[in-house]
Amino acid sequence: MGLSQRRRVSTFRFVDLFSGIGGIRLGLEASGGHCIYSVEIDRFARQTYEANFGPCEGADIREVDASLLPDHDVLAAGFPCQPFSIAGVSKKLSLGREHGFADKKQGNLFFEIARLVEVKRPAVIFLENVKNLLSHDGGRTYSVISSILDGLGYEVSHRIVDARRWVPQHRERTFIIGLNRDIYGGQRFLFPEDPINAPTLRSILDCCYDTRYQLSAHLWDYLKAYADKHRAAGNGFGYGLVGPNDVARTLSARYHKDGSEILITTKPGEPPRRLTPRECARLMGFPENFKIVVSDTQAYRQFGNAVVVPVIVHLAQSLVKQARFQGEQLSLTRTYSMREPRLVLS
Repeated sequence: MGLSQRRRVSTFRFVDLFSGIGGIRLGLEASGGHCIYSVEIDRFARQTYEANFGPCEGADIREVDASLLPDHDVLAAGFPCQPFSIAGVSKKLSLGREHGFADKKQGNLFFEIARLVEVKRPAVIFLENVKNLLSHDGGRTYSVISSILDGLGYEVSHRIVDARRWVPQHRERTFIIGLNRDIYGGQRFLFPEDPINAPTLRSILDCCYDTRYQLSAHLWDYLKAYADKHRAAGNGFGYGLVGPNDVARTLSARYHKDGSEILITTKPGEPPRRLTPRECARLMGFPENFKIVVSDTQAYRQFGNAVVVPVIVHLAQSLVKQARFQGEQLSLTRTYSMREPRLVLS
């Protein structure tokens, strides 16, 4: 039985654009939604998505015929963030490349969302992107997005939400939710208050792990020397060393390279270790039965690009109430504290 088959009663229908590995889908389905169409272009992400949910109907959003897209209540999209992220912009500038909307490959894909919205006119638009989207290009990027959605007939609300209250990771993301004026008049979505939680890494870490995730002495010495060099120069670059009682930095898609942003302490005097892919899944709020069917490298990339599922659940459950969708609301099962210890594999 796939993850999506746990849904019992559908309260609304949604399309899942830029699906990734299905984090938004999990959150919306946990709130009673029914996914009727999904689109993802990355073949490895599609592999993970289809292993957990079944066929992904579309690949390239630019090839989706809006007239053939099934009618839906909610259009959900975590559209590409690299053209707008601080790291992404810095990298593109260093390489002399365009960023933001000028990035023809990824930056202008928002306009593909607008193209589909113009034809289908869903009741709700649910978008996610990086924190920097709001300040990119002096605020002009978000101004264009909000103006276009306003022109399409939507009352738009936005907020930066830090996943810290749901998972032991600081991860700030911009959420944009628009309500169709033809259906809701001038009603705006009101973002709910964050819960008063403070989880630590202890809640997601295995007590035992495969020793291949421990850094070599050579790599650990390199990372320490690299951090010392930049610290002496007054820069903030360096590794993030954390233990069970701490909170991690943001997990990124580059985690597969050296794991430096989140290194877990081991025995005194020994090099730290990376998170395992399963621990990364937990750090992003994915359930224990979520299937990881790709290499570690691809898994790290996928979870680093994913959304934090419980954040989506939190927003979606409030959306169900405010948008007056009818039906049963479900809660995503969390079993992280009830895991059995795992053996060390050498």
